Amino acid sequence: MHLVIVSGLSGSGKSTALNALEDLGYNCIDNLPVSLLPALIAQIQVHKDAANQNFAIGIDVRDAWQDLGIFPQMVDTLKDAHLPFTVVFLDADTKKIVQRFSETRRKHPLSDKHRHLNEAINTEHQLLEPMRDTADLVINTTELNLHQLRDLVKARVAEPSSGGMAVLFESFGFKHGPPNNADLVFDARCLPNPHWNPNLRRQTGKDADVIAFLEGEPLVQQMYDDISLFLERWWKHYQANNRSYITIAIGCTGGQHRSVYLCEKLQQHFKRKIDNVQVRHRELSNKTHESH
Repeated sequence: MHLVIVSGLSGSGKSTALNALEDLGYNCIDNLPVSLLPALIAQIQVHKDAANQNFAIGIDVRDAWQDLGIFPQMVDTLKDAHLPFTVVFLDADTKKIVQRFSETRRKHPLSDKHRHLNEAINTEHQLLEPMRDTADLVINTTELNLHQLRDLVKARVAEPSSGGMAVLFESFGFKHGPPNNADLVFDARCLPNPHWNPNLRRQTGKDADVIAFLEGEPLVQQMYDDISLFLERWWKHYQANNRSYITIAIGCTGGQHRSVYLCEKLQQHFKRKIDNVQVRHRELSNKTHESH
């Protein structure tokens, strides 16, 4: 049994996240007042031993925003009940939130004739601060499209967890900017680039010819060894600091060859040591969704 609590700014993608969890079989309840959490917890406890009984609830400022301040107490109640749960908070830059509301022509739940959109967003930030402070995972959706957010929620939230820290290796291209959600960033642009080999240009770091090329380069192996040793030394300290999730981003110029290869190799290495290790290739994912 797993309970996921999804909160965040209006326009940050909470509905998309809940829909992704619902597609995976979660029983979803949107817009639940915080004050009703104890009653829901009591009901969930009845079913906690049932197979495949997973629940996801959405909490935001549309109703009963006065209750948001007591959310940390509700988290303590969940811990006391020994229920496995994850609190996910979706965030985004104010400029992007304004753009999304302008595109959809929806009304912000806190805006009225006395409060314009930017003021409403700032007020919502303040009201949701207790939720953000208690979140296990904060996802910044500023640069994520709908498909990417769904994929990220499925990979980071819905995957079975042993209760230890979840590690994500994410490749990206610096020419598209580093990911907002990265905890550690490594730059692989100094490594030999398969892009300049015409036979490898259209392939990726997951293809055998590119792998053979990179494995034949001493600098590539030195960087892999250095990153591995760094993570071997420090990941237990991150976990000891009550970190539930950590994202290690590795970038090259286009996010197609070197960073993909390194993330794949690191994921293969660390999955033998850590129960929940995932890999995501941002630029390859973008190409996949653009082709659909």
